[in-house]
Amino acid sequence: MQTADVVIVGGGIVGSAVAYFLSNDSSFRGRRIVVVERDPGFAQASTARSAGGLRQQFSTPENIALSLVTLSLLRRLKTTFGAEADVAFREQGYLIMASPEALPVLADNVALQQSMQADIELLETSALTRHFPWLASDGIAGAGFGRSGEGWFDPSSLATLMRDAAKAHGVAILREDVTGIDVEGGRAARVRCASGAALACGALVNAAGPWAGRLAALAGVALPVEPRKRYVYVIDCREASDALHQAPLTVDPSGVWFRPEGRVFLCGKSPEEGKEPAAADLDQIDHAFFETEVWPRLATRVPAFESVKVVNAWAGFYDYNTLDQNAIIGPHPEIANLYFANGFSGHGAQQGAGAGRAVAELIAHGAFRTLDLGRFSYRRIAAGQPLLERNVI
Repeated sequence: MQTADVVIVGGGIVGSAVAYFLSNDSSFRGRRIVVVERDPGFAQASTARSAGGLRQQFSTPENIALSLVTLSLLRRLKTTFGAEADVAFREQGYLIMASPEALPVLADNVALQQSMQADIELLETSALTRHFPWLASDGIAGAGFGRSGEGWFDPSSLATLMRDAAKAHGVAILREDVTGIDVEGGRAARVRCASGAALACGALVNAAGPWAGRLAALAGVALPVEPRKRYVYVIDCREASDALHQAPLTVDPSGVWFRPEGRVFLCGKSPEEGKEPAAADLDQIDHAFFETEVWPRLATRVPAFESVKVVNAWAGFYDYNTLDQNAIIGPHPEIANLYFANGFSGHGAQQGAGAGRAVAELIAHGAFRTLDLGRFSYRRIAAGQPLLERNVI
C-alpha cells in the first residue's frame, strides 16, 4: 500500500490549486502529495466546460475576496508561471442588471464590493443606454458594471498551469476512481480505488466537484453537494454591431446571460428550482430550453438578437450546494484530517485559486493565513444554518 502526506481527490481547478499552493509552501517541501483524478482527459470536468467568468459582483464578502485572489493571479500570470503563460483573460467586465424592485439589493451589493476595492460602478438607466447602445432598458432600474477586474478567462489553461507547476515540485497524479474511504480513530486513514489499490493519507482533500457529495458519503459524511446540469449555447448573430462584440458579460434580471466569444456569443440560463434537468449524459442538449427560456428574453433585452442561429452548444455540471449555494471550505469537525473545497455552485473556476490556497494553509499551518474563510466551514452545514449568496447566476 502506498502512503501520501496529502491525498487530493479531484484534479480540476480546485484540486490543482490545492496541490500548487501546498507544493510551493516552503514549510511543506519534501512531503508526498498525490492528486487522484478519475478522468485523465478532464473531458467531463466542470473546469473544462465552464464559461470562465470572473467577477467580484457578489453579496458575500468572502466570495468577493476569493475572486480577487484569482484576479491578482491572472494579473501576475507570466511572472508566476513563465513568459509563455496565457489564459486568454478578457477584461470586458460584467453587467448585472436589476429591476426596480431589486435595485436596493443591487445598490447594497455594489457598496459592499466597492468597500473591498472592487472596481464596480452603479449605473442608472440613462447611463446604461449611453454606455451600451445595443441594450433595451425596458424594466431596468440600474446595473452593476465592472469597469476593470471582471470578464472571462480559460479555466482549463489556469488549472493546467497550476497542475504542471505542482508536478514540477514532485506532486504525483494518480489516474484512479476512489471507491472507498476508511475512517479509523476519527481520521480518514486511507482511500481505496476501483483498481484495488489503496493509498494511506495524512490528510484527505475532497475536491471532487459535482461528485463531492458522493465522495463524502464514502466516509460516512453528509455533504449537500450534487451535480446540476447547465447548458451553454453558442449563437451567431449577423446583425451584431462591433459595440455588441465588445459587450461585457451581461446578466438580465430574468437570469439570462450572454457574452461575446470572438465573432459569436455564448449564452445560457439556470433553470427554475424544481425544473432541473437530469444530471446525466452531458452530450444530451435541450435545445427547446434555448427556444423557450433563453432566446425570447435575450431578444427582448438585445434587439439585435431577434435573429440568431445556434451553431454549437454544450453542457456541464455545477457542484451545487443545495443548502445555500456557497462554498464549503475547511476541515470536518469530527474527522479532523478530512478537508472540503466544494459546493461553489458555478463559481469554482473563479474561486478555485483562493480556495486552494486557503486549504493549503490549513493543512500546512493549521489556520487560514491570508483570507478568513471560517464562515464557509462545514459547521454551518452540520447546523443547517445557511449563509446565502444573493447573486448566483
